[in-house]
Amino acid sequence: MSGKVLIFSAPSGSGKSTIVSHILSLHPEIEFSVSATSRPPRGTEQDGVEYLFYSADVFRKLVAEDKFVEYEEVYPDRFYGTLKSEVNRIWAKGHVIVFDVDVKGGVSLKKYFGDAALSVFIQAPSIEELRKRLIARATDPMDAIETRVAKAAEEMTYAPKFDKVLVNDQLEEAYRHAEAMVDAFLKK
Repeated sequence: MSGKVLIFSAPSGSGKSTIVSHILSLHPEIEFSVSATSRPPRGTEQDGVEYLFYSADVFRKLVAEDKFVEYEEVYPDRFYGTLKSEVNRIWAKGHVIVFDVDVKGGVSLKKYFGDAALSVFIQAPSIEELRKRLIARATDPMDAIETRVAKAAEEMTYAPKFDKVLVNDQLEEAYRHAEAMVDAFLKK
């Protein structure tokens, strides 16, 4: 191990990516770890920016070659994971890594990095609010939204496995709490 890591996890629609973007805007020494996935790009997502996009077969090949710190098959043939090469690339610059991952990935990363990591679980104030946010995002069909909402109820049970829980009810307040958590961790 060579540096610190920040792990932000949440059910889809909880505001995780918005909060991570805010933290990145305040800290030039923190760098986003681009996760790998086997799902197709959504909206304006670009390969190598939001995700590294691979086919399910290529993803499985990378798993077999032990290229991942962690990975999960979140839905059938929908893999997400953190490449070892991405961790090494960021640490080689002397930067702190920030992960924006699903809850199972967050738990796996915390186990892997231990005390070198701060893990934060972000949750929406309610499942109904989560549904509204996913609909407003307009990136998924309604059946996919309902699948994500159903999954969110199970994902909420993971909150106690994280160092901190952040309820994203009012965005500006959530920003302030996230900033305080990150600042305290970086000063350790």
